[in-house]
Amino acid sequence: MRTRIKICGITCAEDARAAAQAGCDAIGLVFYDRSPRAIDAARALTVARAVPPFVTRVGLFMDADAEQVRQVMAHVPLDVLQFHGSEPPDYCESFGCTYLKAVPMAGPETPDAFMGRYVGAQGFLLDSHGAGQAGGTGQAFDWGRWPTGIQRSLVLAGGLHPDNVAEAVRQTRPWAVDVSSGVESSPGVKDARRMIRFISEVRRVDREQTPTDA
Repeated sequence: MRTRIKICGITCAEDARAAAQAGCDAIGLVFYDRSPRAIDAARALTVARAVPPFVTRVGLFMDADAEQVRQVMAHVPLDVLQFHGSEPPDYCESFGCTYLKAVPMAGPETPDAFMGRYVGAQGFLLDSHGAGQAGGTGQAFDWGRWPTGIQRSLVLAGGLHPDNVAEAVRQTRPWAVDVSSGVESSPGVKDARRMIRFISEVRRVDREQTPTDA
């Protein structure tokens, strides 16, 4: 299986093009004011227009007012919504758009129980933050807690970078990985060489784990 790759926290068209050229499957646009990678709708539109075909544009929100989400969707061509706060299932499903729900791996609820409440989610992003907290801390959680036997698409996030992503993929075999600070030169500024190296490491593990004919 080919592991999909999302580069999150893209803040400019140049970084979006570099991420796509490096081979990512999706880019993330952060609409959460307290994040150093926050972007407004006008700038997000410029970034979204720089993304080539077949690269998914994901909008990240955290406990946003529903009207804010709708206004962003009206101005920016988003393919997927990602909800990173305490949003209930009916809220997430109210926008008529494919969505991912972040699972707080430092929260009190088990991942299985948490995911069981969001039957309409296309997939789940497992991150190292606690309940009610934002991600983007650059910290990884214990990959040994990765859920098994769940027939849902799971995305691994939290503390990934070019030096540890290969081992992370080996241990968890996620549908996708999500990286932000691990491929930056400074908050909100992506490093093209680190993106290339990160993606190369994921692809290397994919090749190692692809069965070959005898």
